[in-house]
Amino acid sequence: MRAGLGRALLGLQLLRPARSCCAGAGRRRPLVQPLPRCGWLRTMAQFGTEPRGRLDSPEYRLYFKNAEGKYISPFHDIPLFAGSEEDKEVPAKRSKTNGSEVVFNMVVEVPRWSNAKMEIATKEPLNPIKQDIKRGKLRYVANIFPHKGYIWNYGALPQTWEDPHHKDKDTGCCGDNDPIDVCEIGTKVRSLGEIVQVKVLGVMALIDEGETDWKIIAISVDDPEAQKIHDIDDVKKHKPGYLEATAEWFRLYKVPDDKPENQFAFNGEFKDKDFAVEIIKSTHEYWKALLHKKADRGAIKCILIDNCSFMVTTQGLLETIQKIYIDHVYLMAYIATGTICSFSINFIRKFSEIPEGNRVYLCILT
Repeated sequence: MRAGLGRALLGLQLLRPARSCCAGAGRRRPLVQPLPRCGWLRTMAQFGTEPRGRLDSPEYRLYFKNAEGKYISPFHDIPLFAGSEEDKEVPAKRSKTNGSEVVFNMVVEVPRWSNAKMEIATKEPLNPIKQDIKRGKLRYVANIFPHKGYIWNYGALPQTWEDPHHKDKDTGCCGDNDPIDVCEIGTKVRSLGEIVQVKVLGVMALIDEGETDWKIIAISVDDPEAQKIHDIDDVKKHKPGYLEATAEWFRLYKVPDDKPENQFAFNGEFKDKDFAVEIIKSTHEYWKALLHKKADRGAIKCILIDNCSFMVTTQGLLETIQKIYIDHVYLMAYIATGTICSFSINFIRKFSEIPEGNRVYLCILT
């Protein structure tokens, strides 16, 4: 079968995108425009996930798909502002409001009470979620007494980036080179890779090994308590002790790994919603600079991949290629039968040399 599929590789085409991934970025758009109430349901239905490999293994990856079944990046392709259609433009044209509050999309990386340190792989194509590795070992956070694992649903806001070359005027430290983190404090335990619509309540500034690491405090808009919690003071009133536990958790969670306690800017004070929204807006601007190559990307992957679902016929049977994995040199096609076929694309072009913003289309037939 491998030889047959090798002969079947017809080509790798670079297609001009129908619309630039950064189209319209220079035009000002209002931050808030109201949408129909059913907007959050529509957004939830727009995205799906596809796991590859075994959980609790270095090979595990959770890939994201849009409503058409095409692979997307949770870092770059899911809109920051909720309620917009799955826009081809960056940033999203419209944002949903919940009363006077802006609603954001959150990508859940770590469900509450779990210990595996999962994160968006910013340095891999398509930016799947994977488990972090340090010193060759999978990372798990310790249980900080009296808690079990992460004490909130933990994740990130898409289309944000904490610039490691920008020194924040308030913290005096540069960003941590990741999307901005979110602690969702609602009552429900969320799922890995779930897209949750949240309203922002406040923020704290963790100083983690000399880097600014903002922690957004938010609550899902569909949470039973969301109607009475609107700002950081409401968290203190309706969830007494939660913010103190949050600060304690972040201060101590690396100590079991023989690292010093983390420090905080603002003497550990939680800033309010308005302050938090301004931080989010600034990291969204840094992300746009990242895409426009106005900031040093380092190893971060910003190439958008499309059309990664294919059909192949073998001995008269129609097989569905479940996934295409791309890592600079090889296309590895995982076929429904379990057969793995690798095609070197060195003779065409290294993946890293494909121009930014182009779409990759692979045609396989037998």
